[in-house]
Amino acid sequence: MRLATIKWNGSETAGIVTEKGVFPIVSLNEIKGTNWETEMLPLIQKGEVPELTDWYRNGGKEELEQLPGVVKNEQVVYGPLYRNPKRIFGIGLNYVDHAGDIGTAAPTGFPGSFFKMADTLIGPGDTIELPALKEAQKTTAEAELGIIMGRDCRDVAEEDWESAIVGYTTVLDMTEESILKGNDYVQGNPRYLCIVKNFPTFFSFGPELVTPDEVPDVLKLEVQSVHNGGVYAKNTVSNMTHRPSRLVSLHSSIQGWYAGDILSTGTPRAFHIQDGDAAECRIYGPDGFEMKALVNPVLDRKLHPEL
Repeated sequence: MRLATIKWNGSETAGIVTEKGVFPIVSLNEIKGTNWETEMLPLIQKGEVPELTDWYRNGGKEELEQLPGVVKNEQVVYGPLYRNPKRIFGIGLNYVDHAGDIGTAAPTGFPGSFFKMADTLIGPGDTIELPALKEAQKTTAEAELGIIMGRDCRDVAEEDWESAIVGYTTVLDMTEESILKGNDYVQGNPRYLCIVKNFPTFFSFGPELVTPDEVPDVLKLEVQSVHNGGVYAKNTVSNMTHRPSRLVSLHSSIQGWYAGDILSTGTPRAFHIQDGDAAECRIYGPDGFEMKALVNPVLDRKLHPEL
């Protein structure tokens, strides 16, 4: 099953993705007399996504195709899957190719990890704003596989990691690389990682939450960094230094997880973005599997001081 949050009737509401469009859960409740949560984060936090998935897989999919109330594809405007997660957790340099971009080796013992603030978050089609700060001279975008945690948990065994998640999504994670690496204004230092990752609009995710039953082998997914419509870099999850099972399990034994936490697993390669560009994350898998692409336009606030 695939879920999305759409902008509809003046609010952002959760819905089930169908071939014709997105069916708002609020409409499903009205028709069927059910009481599912109608916003994505509460839907996750209350553990209702697996229950909804069971209904969908046992006749619900076919039922939805017959019910009135779908917001048709041409009318759908996506929002971020949800706002204000408790935590956004990123993994740096998780592919060897990306580590080489900034002249360092991929971490092997423990992953290179960092937190992002919830107010960095935007959704599909929203604008990535390059900082007005004069020291910010090179922002990069990173296409990544996002993993969404499905329950509060600690000390999850690696073989049970999928029991802790509720789904996957596409992510674009931005970095102000000039400050991280050093430029005319600032001497580069990895201690600046929190600074360079936490400008407003530096984390985009969505448009779809894809439940694990649709992804039988996450290791075969191919993540593509796409710059202005062209594939800049790609790699498969199996080539990660730290694979999803280890990332979920290891961090559950450090800070633990809350339902709705977002884990961004690392990028094949980052690409430099400038005013007027489009940054995109595409994810494909075997047998024609694909996630709906995440695309964001880019605006440089240095060139648009009126904003």
